[in-house]
Amino acid sequence: MSVWKLARLNFGRNPAHFGEVGIGIEETSERVRSDTLFSALTNAYARLEGKTEVENLLQRFLQSSQPPVRMSSTFIYRQNGEKSVYYLPRPLTLPKKYPQRNDLEFFKEYKKLKYLPLEIWQRWYQGEGFTESDRAELSAKTKNESNKDGSLCNSGAFDYGSAYKIAQLPKIAVDRVTRATNLYHTGLVQFQWEEGLSGLYFLLQFPEADKALENKLRAALNLLGEDGLGGERSSGAGRFELEWLELPKLWQQVVDFKGATHHSLISLFWDSSIPKELADASFYEIQERGGWIGSPFSGVQMRRKATQMFTEGSVFPIAPGGKLADVTPSGFTAHKIYRNGISFSLPIKVAE
Repeated sequence: MSVWKLARLNFGRNPAHFGEVGIGIEETSERVRSDTLFSALTNAYARLEGKTEVENLLQRFLQSSQPPVRMSSTFIYRQNGEKSVYYLPRPLTLPKKYPQRNDLEFFKEYKKLKYLPLEIWQRWYQGEGFTESDRAELSAKTKNESNKDGSLCNSGAFDYGSAYKIAQLPKIAVDRVTRATNLYHTGLVQFQWEEGLSGLYFLLQFPEADKALENKLRAALNLLGEDGLGGERSSGAGRFELEWLELPKLWQQVVDFKGATHHSLISLFWDSSIPKELADASFYEIQERGGWIGSPFSGVQMRRKATQMFTEGSVFPIAPGGKLADVTPSGFTAHKIYRNGISFSLPIKVAE
């Protein structure tokens, strides 16, 4: 029987820098994708348990048809009093009962909702689907007419951007030889901590109870929280406090949903081969993943091989599997470098 955990990362007043391929240091994402999270967590795990233990864990991922744990990407959560709002990526297909006619009046506003509160996500893709009141509320939104009594507004569907702020911090680089200075800027994301609280969360699914692995991953996450997640850690960025939680009731209903027609990714997904018939029946986006290695055993900085992965929100007619992608750079012999392409998907029912 699967064991589910929900991990919340509370950054408090600490800013963070989450880089992406194609985004310079001047910019930052507001969240961390599953492959980056896996790499950071594996690094912390190696520091705690040693090289042999982390290699044994990676072999469990490589040799077993059932990985010891699946991890989603991180997403925004907001906490207002006792109410928690968890945002999920909107699947790349229309929800049930979405109007068939091309109504651009509300479609443009619908497309802006790249992340949905969990209760709206569940209703659209597991429950009754899109409603006439949703259409009316989106239409009013395009006209700048607020409807504070609408279900979308009450759920926080239009408040995703208020959970964080992104700013650029000016810095000075000093040449070690000439002492010449150079001005540059670093993008930092600051999560809301004054009026309400916001941060990042992700899900973990263990295919069966494995208390030893669970405790080790939890300890590695706590170490990661002390060191910081993302870039600019030497400046104190990315530090967080961990909340390790059981799944709330609504989440349990989402993961236990029966009668699904498709599955929507909440992680990145990679496999060495994708059947054409599967790709043809799917709705997806692909992103290149690259970057630098950060080995705790070699101390070498090299660019890892780039790979193409399906992004969060991609929809498949079956639950995709996925593998670890070998991205070891040429000439690096200390150990293998892997990116996590093992999928994490949720069951959904979409419009025919």
